[in-house]
Amino acid sequence: MEFNWLYTFITAAEKGNFRKTAEQLYISQPSVTVHIKQLEKDIGVLLFHREGKKIKLTEEGKRYLDHAKKLIALYENGLEDMASFSQGYSSKLILAISPLIADTILPFVLKRYLNQHPETEIEVKIIESEQIEQAVLNEEVDIGLSCLPTANPDLICDLLYKDRVMFICAHDGRDLESAPPLDEKEILESQYLLTHNHPGYWGTLTKSIKTRYPGVRMMRVSQVHITKRFIVEGLGVSFLPASTVRRELLEGRMLEVDCPSIPLPEANTYALRKYDHRKQREFLTFVAGHRI
Repeated sequence: MEFNWLYTFITAAEKGNFRKTAEQLYISQPSVTVHIKQLEKDIGVLLFHREGKKIKLTEEGKRYLDHAKKLIALYENGLEDMASFSQGYSSKLILAISPLIADTILPFVLKRYLNQHPETEIEVKIIESEQIEQAVLNEEVDIGLSCLPTANPDLICDLLYKDRVMFICAHDGRDLESAPPLDEKEILESQYLLTHNHPGYWGTLTKSIKTRYPGVRMMRVSQVHITKRFIVEGLGVSFLPASTVRRELLEGRMLEVDCPSIPLPEANTYALRKYDHRKQREFLTFVAGHRI
């Protein structure tokens, strides 16, 4: 059996037409026919019903399609692994990382890690925290860096970081030394509160805020970077992890508001993994020890 036959079979199953298959693979239409006939002869079953120019998978063909895809995946993974090895990599880690973590903690830490471990190949998948647990369970990734913990007994969950949550508003242009202090009540009752930009703490926090300020107007904004843009443009205020607004505070584009009447939560970062392997432990130890 040749892998070209499998590529042709999979493409034909997707296109439902030998001419379109030939165009997709940049081969002649007679070559497509030959590949399918050779494959059918090799495995001993009819793969397609021919209906004029259209083709449809037989029952056997539909069943074999899954096997063909697995064979191709195994072949391509082998090629990828050997290419990595030839480039000097001796190990590989696949990471699932939430967008918020990828935008704050990850770049600084990952750069240092790769400088000290050039033999390790890193692949990063940006996945929402709610989906990271399943990706780790399915072994699509080696480690998940998530804003949410897991109670799944099949997974190991480590708390990597604790991040303080801050009440943030746009800079009002006034001199900090001479201007009166920012008032929590005035700000919450006069501006939109931008919520649900972090998956970990807004459920409890919104209840606390509404109990104290029942008239507060809220607007859901699902991403932190959009929330920050809205704040700078004067569209509202929010409660954000300190690591996400460090630069804006230093540059004077945002201000922290003292918030004594509302219990503020923490925004935590968790590492999820299915196996307690040495390479995973080494990576997480490094990450935990190199917080920005």
